[in-house]
Amino acid sequence: MSAAERVQAAYAAIERAARPEIWITLRPADDVLAEATAIDARVAAGADLPLAGLVAAVKDNIDVAGLPTTAAAPSYAYQPPRDATAVARLRAAGAVVLGKTNMDQFATGLVGTRSPYGAVRAASDATRISGGSSSGSAVAVALGLADVSLGTDTAGSGRVPAALNGISGVKPTRGLVPCTGVVPACRSLDCVSVFARSLGLARQAVAIMAGPDGIDPLATLLRCPRGPSPVSTLRRGGTPSPLSPPWPGERAQTARSCDSRPTLAIPLPSQLDGMADGWPEAFAAAVARVRAAGCEVVPVDIGPLLEAATLLYGGAFVAERYAAVGEHIAAREELIGRTLDPVVSRIILAAGKHGAAELFADRERLDRLAASAATTLAGFDALLTPTTTGHPTFEEVAADPVGVNAGLGRYTNFGNLLDLAAVAVPGGTAAGGPFGIMVTGPAGSDGRLAEIAALPDEVAVELLVVGAHLDGQPLNHELLAVGGVLAGPAATAPGYRLYALGTTPPKPGLVRGEGGASIAGETWRLPAAGFARFMAGLAAPMAIGRVRLDDGREVLGFVCEPAALAGATDITGYGGWRAWLAR
Repeated sequence: MSAAERVQAAYAAIERAARPEIWITLRPADDVLAEATAIDARVAAGADLPLAGLVAAVKDNIDVAGLPTTAAAPSYAYQPPRDATAVARLRAAGAVVLGKTNMDQFATGLVGTRSPYGAVRAASDATRISGGSSSGSAVAVALGLADVSLGTDTAGSGRVPAALNGISGVKPTRGLVPCTGVVPACRSLDCVSVFARSLGLARQAVAIMAGPDGIDPLATLLRCPRGPSPVSTLRRGGTPSPLSPPWPGERAQTARSCDSRPTLAIPLPSQLDGMADGWPEAFAAAVARVRAAGCEVVPVDIGPLLEAATLLYGGAFVAERYAAVGEHIAAREELIGRTLDPVVSRIILAAGKHGAAELFADRERLDRLAASAATTLAGFDALLTPTTTGHPTFEEVAADPVGVNAGLGRYTNFGNLLDLAAVAVPGGTAAGGPFGIMVTGPAGSDGRLAEIAALPDEVAVELLVVGAHLDGQPLNHELLAVGGVLAGPAATAPGYRLYALGTTPPKPGLVRGEGGASIAGETWRLPAAGFARFMAGLAAPMAIGRVRLDDGREVLGFVCEPAALAGATDITGYGGWRAWLAR
């Protein structure tokens, strides 16, 4: 698909989605289309633009030239003179920016509800939160409106929304991607994060954005011991924290091939208490898939990390939030409860009361916890946890905004405090909704973490669906019930025909035939055992066969027994089942 075609499809999808709360500023379609047309011309002339044909969304605390930066606070808005370094590098690689996305104000929160521009609803359940603070960026990707999006991550904002919306989120090593042009939440802890439907695309975006820019003093080139990936050869400057590589006992592991069997730590059973109903079982199923992929998994006491997590908001480190925007809020107290969110304002104004002595005491406490955590995790390649603890409703957040937020960050809040990298990926379903898992490791281990996170997919079955099993359709629950995870939109190669069958519920039949076309659908990843269970219940006239995609790959997919086509309606011209239903 050309860049211009992708832009046209994106704006059509944005209109269909009718989710205005995702965006704070959406660029005029004509401007974006003109930019995409120029990208196509450069590609045709031989330019190497690895992200050409992709559209991006950018969290509204990251500068995009020509668009206001608000950090979800109208009173804070300014016109940046240039793109943030991360944005400029994505655009230079051919990505086209659609607009700026909604967020928890001043990047303070993990809920996605703390914005005067509206609370962002989850992609798959409008009664539940999207997660924050990078709420709009995550949902834009989950709904297919953008291919890749930028968020930021201080407490988990690049990971929690990924888990709650069934997509991948990468929180790189601090300083791997410069924060030039990013409104700080906690300057020394902030990261630019990336959302995408596929982990591979998210990693590609990180690699393109990585490297010092000569402006951000915390973005410094340094070779790390973990593998040849460009993502794993960069890390921040400054004094390494106690959990910077190598962890004690890790030095001997660095010579091991990335093909060796990873050893992962997981929390003790008691440290999984308090998760939502069905979530401990979903994590157990994810652990089983990781073991089946060849990983050794060992329960350990992660108490020091969980205690460190409480320091992010419960100690003096929160004072850095006041340093960032506290004076702005203090000078505009009449706006609190109007355009300044009261919960955010209360947190940031209170943060200004911490003194230097308290900060140094908490720094010493954190160092001791980090040393203890390093001893606990010695010899492990990474820590595997649930990404978060549950998927709250809007009512639950309204009843206890601070408590719910704190619970969501149980497994993420310690990451930046201890200078860790993390990758959050879909991990199946829990209570009928998305469930995510997270792989966390020392600074500079970004490449290795991504390899580990991708291992379960290597033993998964990729299945193309084009009808009643599509996301949101009547039989989609059958895929969710066997651990299916949505991989993303897909389309067949030209040469297929689609027929509306007289079945209950209504479903289409896909066949290869003369005069056919490319048919829209989705690919899902199913664990091998789950695929076997699914096949056992497959009803005629459906069958599973090999289907060629428009990217040249062949995957398993739904096809139809030819005898069922008698009297069926040829709907090939609509290009897909959803288009036929919406005719």
